[in-house]
Amino acid sequence: MIATSHPLATAAGLEVLAARGNAVDAALAAVAVQCVVEPHMTGVGGDCFALYAPKGREVLAINGSGRAPAAASAASLRDSGLTAIPHECAHAVTVPGAVSAWMRLHQDFGSLPLDRLFRAAIDYAERGYPVTARVAHDWQLAEGVMRKHPAAAALFLKDGHAPRTGDRHAQPLLGQRLRDIARGGAAAFYEGKTARSIVRTLRDAGGVQTEEDFAAGVDTAHYVTPISGDYRGFEVVECPPNGQGVIALLILKVLSSANLSADLPLAERIHLQAEATRLAYDARSAWLADPRYRPDATGMLVEVATRGRVFQREPTVEHRDTICLSVVDRDGNAISFINSIFQAFGSFILDPESGVLLHSRGSSFSLTEGHPNMLAPGKRPLHTIIPGMLRHEGKVVMPFGVMGGHYQASGHAALISGLLDQGLDIQAAIDAPRSFDFDGVLEVEPTVDAEVRARLQQRGHDVRLATRPIGGAQAVWIDHERGVLWGGSDPRKDGCAMGI
Repeated sequence: MIATSHPLATAAGLEVLAARGNAVDAALAAVAVQCVVEPHMTGVGGDCFALYAPKGREVLAINGSGRAPAAASAASLRDSGLTAIPHECAHAVTVPGAVSAWMRLHQDFGSLPLDRLFRAAIDYAERGYPVTARVAHDWQLAEGVMRKHPAAAALFLKDGHAPRTGDRHAQPLLGQRLRDIARGGAAAFYEGKTARSIVRTLRDAGGVQTEEDFAAGVDTAHYVTPISGDYRGFEVVECPPNGQGVIALLILKVLSSANLSADLPLAERIHLQAEATRLAYDARSAWLADPRYRPDATGMLVEVATRGRVFQREPTVEHRDTICLSVVDRDGNAISFINSIFQAFGSFILDPESGVLLHSRGSSFSLTEGHPNMLAPGKRPLHTIIPGMLRHEGKVVMPFGVMGGHYQASGHAALISGLLDQGLDIQAAIDAPRSFDFDGVLEVEPTVDAEVRARLQQRGHDVRLATRPIGGAQAVWIDHERGVLWGGSDPRKDGCAMGI
């Protein structure tokens, strides 16, 4: 079974599973399609994290987040008058890590050749694909900004306008890049003509990236030891920092002392989740960073959260855009896979020669002197994208992911609580009304009624109705006792879960 946010990606992954490909094969086939058909959300010019659980073995975590260029300097950016890194600039572009992660996973666990896995994505890129409803909606929201970036506008706008639902769109240059990667591996992206062209575009935009920075990106993805925490007798597994998976564990740790059963009024549930989220995200703002620069980050986060310390937040950029997918194959191997270019259309910097759209993950760096997450050469920024895995009695029972940028850690906790506290099935837990307390505002979806909102305001929350759906989730539940897979796919997106 596979669950993704786009029907064409789900279909591509399912086809690979039907051809006896494994979970890694299906994930790579699906994400390649999503890089084409959800161009505002993800791409080869972005980053990737994954949790992979080969049946009967421990969960593996891979960090495919990119590093800042060797010439990166927070001091020089401060001297130029910046207090934060804008996402529409070359300084927001770290060397993309996604392709490195894809190739590492395929080399170690893939069973089908890359040209087979990328077949559907290449076809959609070169011959075109129909734009789905949610993708069209998000695309149109970025239309005004896109017009300021001629290379990106030439590809993603027609006569100055975003495509509508049902319009066809193609990215033939991206199709060629996928052909190159299938033939030449990571080196086809990080070295040679593609890297030269990307670096030239970034330098022309004021960046300090070099071909040497990109060449070092070939092996930037590496395996890391997962972290985990107990919640209601289940083990929640996450990637360690520089990702924010530890923040999901902290929220669950705080919530574990509360009664969140199904009979708890919704206003009280949202209030408790908001308070736990606020505490954990304050700790995130103060301490989360590349562990090479803050090796005690995980332990420190646990300490500050459980002691209830409060910190002033670093400025954060709004981020709602990424993709996640979950796969379980016929042999019981499971993967939670997430790939992102950060904000919608990333940095909006498109290399016109290679067709690669570059992410904006570097805008998550701090420019504050002495901050653990301060920009530095070769450093990875704080990362919002986090795959998830749930285990029970030593067995994986659910690969899952929750999209939505900063919301993701809070979303992980809400999804797990819905399943284990309220007894919801996987789809009902995904469908449930969402809320998110961030930067002093408690955002709630319109499905939270006026009476509940009023009670939350009485509790002191600054409640506002969300103008867009909060996040999106994809998950597969493994019913070991009955030998059945249950898929859940978020109705806030265009996708679906399908099995064979």
